[in-house]
Amino acid sequence: MTDLTPVRRALISVSDKEGIVDFAKRLAASGVDLISTGGTAKALRDAGLAVSDVSDITEFPEMMDGRIKTLHPRVHGGLLALRDDAGHKKSMEDHKIDGIDLLVVNLYPFEATVAKGAEFADCIENIDIGGPAMIRAAAKNHRFVGVVTDPADYETVLTEVEKDGGLKDNTKRHLAAKAFAKTAAYDSAISGWFATQNGDAFPKNYTLAGRLDNVLRYGENPHQQAAFYHSGVSARPGVATARQIQGKELSYNNLNDTDAAYELIGEFDQSKPAVAIIKHANPCGVATADDAISAYEAALRCDPVSAFGGIVALNQKLTGPLAEKIVKVFTEVVIAPDADDDAIAVFAAKKNLRLLLAGGIPAPDTAGQIIKPLAGGFLVQSRDNKVISANDLKVVTKRKPTDQELADMLFAFKVAKHVKSNAIVYAKDGATVGVGAGQMSRLDSSRIAARKAIDAAEACGAAKPLTDASVVASDAFFPFADGLLAAAEAGATAVIQPGGSIRDEDVIAAADEAGLAMVFTGVRHFRH
Repeated sequence: MTDLTPVRRALISVSDKEGIVDFAKRLAASGVDLISTGGTAKALRDAGLAVSDVSDITEFPEMMDGRIKTLHPRVHGGLLALRDDAGHKKSMEDHKIDGIDLLVVNLYPFEATVAKGAEFADCIENIDIGGPAMIRAAAKNHRFVGVVTDPADYETVLTEVEKDGGLKDNTKRHLAAKAFAKTAAYDSAISGWFATQNGDAFPKNYTLAGRLDNVLRYGENPHQQAAFYHSGVSARPGVATARQIQGKELSYNNLNDTDAAYELIGEFDQSKPAVAIIKHANPCGVATADDAISAYEAALRCDPVSAFGGIVALNQKLTGPLAEKIVKVFTEVVIAPDADDDAIAVFAAKKNLRLLLAGGIPAPDTAGQIIKPLAGGFLVQSRDNKVISANDLKVVTKRKPTDQELADMLFAFKVAKHVKSNAIVYAKDGATVGVGAGQMSRLDSSRIAARKAIDAAEACGAAKPLTDASVVASDAFFPFADGLLAAAEAGATAVIQPGGSIRDEDVIAAADEAGLAMVFTGVRHFRH
């Protein structure tokens, strides 16, 4: 490989013109001849720069509304020719092809066009053809051509050209790698959009692409490496859209737990305050109330021990008075749609506490897909966006639930959807009072949740376990009556579960004998 590629001619054609005029001025000042197209050429000429049109180089006019302009041998020959190959040099001489040493291209804004809800035809018109073709040509021939696809690299390129008159091999290789990643991500976005348009949830070739947001300090454990990528699809309010107002750098576990917290809080209508406290991706307390402070206090009461070092998620704007309450407990992250100045001022005194403002709430019924890696591949499934209402419930016991039990059951089932299976959630008066998560037996989850409710009662000075006169939700059916009876022993008076076990009749009979009201949803919410 050559040690340095002199840069004498540059072809510049960009959709995003931020910084391009200053970049081109410095290239020109270094003696680089400029070639350009369309709007880019106009912007450079308006800035007083001498620019050759691509059509002058190709001796062929732009046509078909600009669809045909750079797809020509005098462009691609200038990018692809091996400068140390005698046959290539002869072809260049025979066909009047001059080498292009630097290509600066960014692509039509396809993803932005899709994100703003443009019509199908407009999205198609924003699929760039000439740009990716030139990028791939230059990247393939990076021994002799530098290719710039990211304005963040302008300064690096200029520094070398101004100092040495060209680009170093290592720089060209890094630019080429970045260029291929860019076109791969661009094609991935297009193929994913087409699959959606065609209603094809699982295309034959499933592609993934992401844009690096941040290399993290470490992964789930200190010996693991990690990074956070934005997926590039339409933004769903949450950690990817959030502005970090203050606090330490977010860790892998912070991001994972905060995402779990915000997805859970999205289950609740914003007309009424809701608060979720998450630890290790599981809720340790969730509540709704007429005011946010009451909701926070009720959520905290469920499991104040686990809340230490947890994540707090809100479905409404964070206010100063609530912030004063939150900072009394060690909290890693707080995420909300927004915050007032008083709340921001309160948190400012806690330098390590991270405050994220997501700008919105994720709708629980939004379509989308979940991807889980496996050794040698990955699983893809649709998002669990099923929302259960009172109309979906089937009363299966002799006793019907009261209105309050019904409201609490629907609340508890929403929470159970976000608890690791096997999941058991006790709730009372719009708040969780016991959560059992991730056990191999549903009976164990029932007992753990009840035990934690006893501990919580002792912590707040209650005379009885918090599960007394509560309801209980199960994310899947009770295969035996033992888990249900354990809930009854803990004080539950009503049960919500999917149903569907071969022993449903036995479980219903046990519920009737215990005087419980029980409803079936017909929907399971496993979460692994």
